[in-house]
Amino acid sequence: MTRHLLHLIVLPILASAPLVAQTMNADQIIAKNVEALGGMAKLKAIKSVRMTGKASGGPMEVPFVMEQKRPGSFYQDVTVQNMHLIQAFDGKTGWTINPFAGYGGKKDPELMDADELKFAQDQADLDGPLVDYKDKGNKVEYLGKEDLEGSPAHKLQVTLKSGNVKTIFLDADSFLEIKQTSKRVIRGTEVETETALGDYKEEGGVMMPHSMETGAKGRPEKQKITIEKVEINPAIDDAKFKMPEKKIEPAPEKKAEPAKPAAPEKKG
Repeated sequence: MTRHLLHLIVLPILASAPLVAQTMNADQIIAKNVEALGGMAKLKAIKSVRMTGKASGGPMEVPFVMEQKRPGSFYQDVTVQNMHLIQAFDGKTGWTINPFAGYGGKKDPELMDADELKFAQDQADLDGPLVDYKDKGNKVEYLGKEDLEGSPAHKLQVTLKSGNVKTIFLDADSFLEIKQTSKRVIRGTEVETETALGDYKEEGGVMMPHSMETGAKGRPEKQKITIEKVEINPAIDDAKFKMPEKKIEPAPEKKAEPAKPAAPEKKG
């Protein structure tokens, strides 16, 4: 009698266990992520952000400033050898100034190509691709759990409206992002990168990573990015994101040639 009763109790529990695991879907995991970051209200209260830091790879270390502003503007200035590499997007137009491009570099702003523009659009998303993903035209698929160096993580595949694909790993306990892989096209070639995120700190009521390591997937060379300062809601003029007009240097004035002395008269 008791054995039959145990079967009646245990079997329904065992049968329902897989169903409980399956009820975890992308929307529920994203909701947990938003909560872990600080909540939707605090996320939306951030209208602009300025991050100052440094990027290092090998012996070289370069400072940078990155700015984002709603609804979708982005500006990044990287200083290398006292020259400024600038990338910017104003919501419609993406442009860059690259002093290292070509022969002798370029001092004038140039329009981004189609692939660079897609990346800039993604960078301009202040909240990241998971928040309000449906409204942004992104698609998210939950791929289950995966171990990352012994720690379980929720795995989400995000297909962005731009067409770029990201795989985001959220820590199973904290629901904060700890890793991301991304695929995008650079000059006609698909490149896959991976980024590890850590050192989360609260900024303006929102948890933000202050340390990242990024590089090509499968390669040991990594670039370390350290955020040293975060400014929440700084005043940033919209004009900063606009592409400047090319400077037209005036043609050098031709100097008047000195008058040639008259030839001496010939005497008969």
